[in-house]
Amino acid sequence: MSTTQPNAEVNRRQAPASRPFAVTALSLTGVLVVGQLYSVLPLLAPVARDWGADQSTVAWTVTAFAIAYATGFLVSGPAADRFGPRRVIIAGGLATAALTGAVALAPGAAAGLALRALQGFAAASFAPAAFSYIATRVEAERRVTAITWLTSSFLAAAVIGQLAAQALEQSIGWQGVFAASAVALAVAALGLRFVLAPDQSPQPSGGGAVSGMLGLLRDRRLLLLYGATTTVLLGFVGVYSGLQLSGPAWLTGDAQALLTLRAGALPAMLAVPLLSSRLARYSPGTRVPAALIGAAVTAAVTGLVADLGPVALGVSLLAFAGCVAVAAPALIQAIGMRAGAARGSATALYTFALFVGAGLGPQLATVLSELGFTAVALGTAAVLAVGGALALAALLRRAGD
Repeated sequence: MSTTQPNAEVNRRQAPASRPFAVTALSLTGVLVVGQLYSVLPLLAPVARDWGADQSTVAWTVTAFAIAYATGFLVSGPAADRFGPRRVIIAGGLATAALTGAVALAPGAAAGLALRALQGFAAASFAPAAFSYIATRVEAERRVTAITWLTSSFLAAAVIGQLAAQALEQSIGWQGVFAASAVALAVAALGLRFVLAPDQSPQPSGGGAVSGMLGLLRDRRLLLLYGATTTVLLGFVGVYSGLQLSGPAWLTGDAQALLTLRAGALPAMLAVPLLSSRLARYSPGTRVPAALIGAAVTAAVTGLVADLGPVALGVSLLAFAGCVAVAAPALIQAIGMRAGAARGSATALYTFALFVGAGLGPQLATVLSELGFTAVALGTAAVLAVGGALALAALLRRAGD
């Protein structure tokens, strides 16, 4: 055998350990970056008014961002390996800040859609590089918890991004929301320059990442898990988009009630990392189908109880968010275990599938919103049930291997 692998192991052991607060800083930045995907949801009405478009057209700004975001992972993952995660995070963060500010200046829907797509592509620099940093700079005994915090921050961004945008829009307008986000992203990128440990020497580029991804896509069990991954944020974003577009009559026009419902999901997002040691008693292959089926059931319940008032809807949304928060990190663990040495490529494909689903969520909600929120919730429940079935098929396939 060549000495390449032993030398790589020596370099890994000699690499500087993660600096204090690095995981915290990455998780907070993750909320800010991923929150850009969801910040448009509570802004649909004012943006549509200023652009002279309808809300269904403006909803495409979420999809444009998400599809470009997901596609960008396939580029930024190999870039992080080539140039180092710290360099990619900082450069990508500054580019994202500039493009976020540009969205505030968009004169209409066409320009807004184009700028949101560019913003999403730039924002894709963060997640794969952050996962790479944790894999190479965080001690092994802390790594699973760090990944769970980072993944949970991405999910929490779906709630916090909407909360912040809704609250700020009332005082500074939707353009102010994007301007403030641009400043925050720039500050975060520059701050991470001092928090993250320096990158190691750049590695030679090549076709290894692409060939690794193609190899993973030949694995039928991984294909089932990637299919299940697509349903996670499709269902989650679909439900919250449905609340915005066709919520129950008592919620219509009540911005404070909608703000409260969105905030009510945060305890579930925070609880999952704290319960990670207990959840780890069950294998990822067991947690994934259980969580997705639970999400399907609670999504359906959400639609059925929505007219009963804020307490019933709030409790069902909390349970729904908790199931989604369990499913997402369990999926990346299950995929990583199956991928073995190709975890970097597997993570890029995971984030790609996850946020393709996020981009499709508003479109599902838009199509079903004319039938009311119950139809949106039941539609997303069906999608999540398919995800649970795919994950269960992957589990059964493993048992048969």
